[in-house]
Amino acid sequence: MENLIFLAHVVLLMVLSPIISRVFRIPTPVVEILLGSFAVWAGFLHVGNEVFRSLAKIGFLYLMFLAGLEIDIQRFLHYRDRFLKKALLYFICLYSISFIIYLSFNLSPVYIVAIPIVSLGMIMALINQHGREHKWLELSLIIGVIGELISIGALVIFDGAITHGLGWHFFKSILILITVLFSSYFLYRILKIIFWWYPNLKRLIMPNDDTMHQSLRFSMALFFILLALMQWLEIDMALGAFMAGIFIANFFAHKKELPHQLSAFGFGLLVPFFFIFVGTTLDLNLIFSANILTHALWIVVAMVGARLASSFAAYYSYLGFRSTVLFSLGDSMPLLFLVAIATISVKNGAIGEEEYASFIVAALIEGIVIMTLIQFLMFLFKRFDRKNEEKN
Repeated sequence: MENLIFLAHVVLLMVLSPIISRVFRIPTPVVEILLGSFAVWAGFLHVGNEVFRSLAKIGFLYLMFLAGLEIDIQRFLHYRDRFLKKALLYFICLYSISFIIYLSFNLSPVYIVAIPIVSLGMIMALINQHGREHKWLELSLIIGVIGELISIGALVIFDGAITHGLGWHFFKSILILITVLFSSYFLYRILKIIFWWYPNLKRLIMPNDDTMHQSLRFSMALFFILLALMQWLEIDMALGAFMAGIFIANFFAHKKELPHQLSAFGFGLLVPFFFIFVGTTLDLNLIFSANILTHALWIVVAMVGARLASSFAAYYSYLGFRSTVLFSLGDSMPLLFLVAIATISVKNGAIGEEEYASFIVAALIEGIVIMTLIQFLMFLFKRFDRKNEEKN
């Protein structure tokens, strides 16, 4: 009964968050984190409920599953020759700058992974709002796909390193990870051939006339089977969730409504548990301290600065000044993965509570301030162009 009452309180916050988000035009995940923090501070929720913690973990993994659903491998391969070299230059610059910052300021190794981390979540929010007609947004999606794959690999390696150290167990995890990635590639090629020879097999698994919701059942089964497989292999389960999403997106494209159904279920129920849980781990008294805010601002400056430098090095000739700035800012909002890195780090003692709070505040600043700044710059650029057209 106590768990049901607790979850009823959480669900109330879930209902309020989209309303507050719409009124104040703040991304819903940011609102959910803030509500979680305020609820604990006000005594509305208490920390330490295990059912809530488990649901939050499932919510995080389901969000990785939804991210995988956004990846169209054929579309990615179409842009491979056009963008691959510049993408490599971009990520080499990004990780090199992060390593230099780590060495220069004698920081925790956490920053080598955290500063260049990339997430598709906020990029998809921008695309949903503005469409793909802008070159910088189309490029953001392509780089987001590559970056998310690199970031998941970095998370797996980072989690293994700080959990087990740099011993045999760590190197075994890396070997297993490489094996899983190569096996996934070959499985993709084999399944592509099988479905080409037997196209009706897709309809058998996910029929068009799906009155029994077989497609949803298969999607959920694949999600949990790959989670279980990754757990058995002792690899971060986020990779399994991500791969499940990619599999469904690329082999069952005939189910146009399925991604929307899966997304509605995730963002309507499971995903908010994760963001509210993250909020409950924050101490508002710490957040409003000068040290936390200063540290968070430096994290934001490092992340945005590294992306600006890397973007101008790789894409200035293609995008021009304005779009390169917008691309850099759009890539500077890895809300989900930054929270994930901070959570893994504090759990394993790689960073302290204050540093954890700084990362979460930095993620919130990026989600609110940078999103608002992008909106303002796009409005400013449009107004400037309109005035120039009127003069001419």
